Amino acid sequence: MRRVVVIGCGGSGKTTVGRRLGALLDVPVTHLDVVYYDDEWRGLSQERFAAVQEQLVSASAWVIDGNYASTLSIRLKAADTVMFLDLSAMTCLWGILRRRLRHGRGQHRSIGVYDRITWDFVKYVWNYRRTMAPRVRALIDQHAGHASVHICRSRAEINRLLDQVMEAAWR
Repeated sequence: MRRVVVIGCGGSGKTTVGRRLGALLDVPVTHLDVVYYDDEWRGLSQERFAAVQEQLVSASAWVIDGNYASTLSIRLKAADTVMFLDLSAMTCLWGILRRRLRHGRGQHRSIGVYDRITWDFVKYVWNYRRTMAPRVRALIDQHAGHASVHICRSRAEINRLLDQVMEAAWR
């Protein structure tokens, strides 16, 4: 486990899982929201964003968290491990509320937290399992057949997997 992709709905815990994995594995962590957005919430062009990711995945070890299905294939092809946090909409919305209460709204670049809640974002989270999750699963099937894939459907499953990683790291 040296090249890990963490994907999932907003509020699923990608940033937290990414940070924990990076610490356990002693590898650099990249939060794609930090890469994609500038301080004014402007995103990179698709071409530039893809190029940055190609550069990131060329490293020998990394954890990258974030969705961005349009460039997910870049990360999946290079990953040895994929963690898909496939949590319920209510769990993700609760995660978003907890993030807002903990960090406030706005950008917190140093910790990879981007909190910009709009009605469209809430609808995206609510419909993620019906609309985006099938697309993500298809991309995983298409591009990550060589990788160890972990689909976590609850926070308890995520924690069990992280505990296993910690136990393996201590051996």
